[in-house]
Amino acid sequence: MTKQVITTADAPAAIGPYSQAIRVGNLVFTSGQIPLHPQTGDIVGETAAEQARQVLQNLQAVLQAAGASLQQVVKTTIFLTDLSQFAAVNAVYAEFFPENLPARSTVQVAALPRGVQVEIEAIAIVE
Repeated sequence: MTKQVITTADAPAAIGPYSQAIRVGNLVFTSGQIPLHPQTGDIVGETAAEQARQVLQNLQAVLQAAGASLQQVVKTTIFLTDLSQFAAVNAVYAEFFPENLPARSTVQVAALPRGVQVEIEAIAIVE
């Protein structure tokens, strides 16, 4: 089985030696998305909730480039720099995942790239 590197201009370019996503067969593994504007690279949002919205839009764009959608996500991992923001991020997350809820882990981390508050990665199945 070969791996396919997924790239799209509709999500921020990788800021290191990694791919936006990798597709292997019918599985898509995304790299963690942070709240960067796809064209400017600027951080979008000041609150964790605002940043989560941009993160999920970026994640959606990467999945679309791989032939998948948020509805096909089976697992997400959310990284927060402040777990007290869980409820606010969760409310935004619920807008993007209203049904067919994926499995999920949420962890607090000491820091994230560029000083952002939220990063989310996903695994999806292309049907």
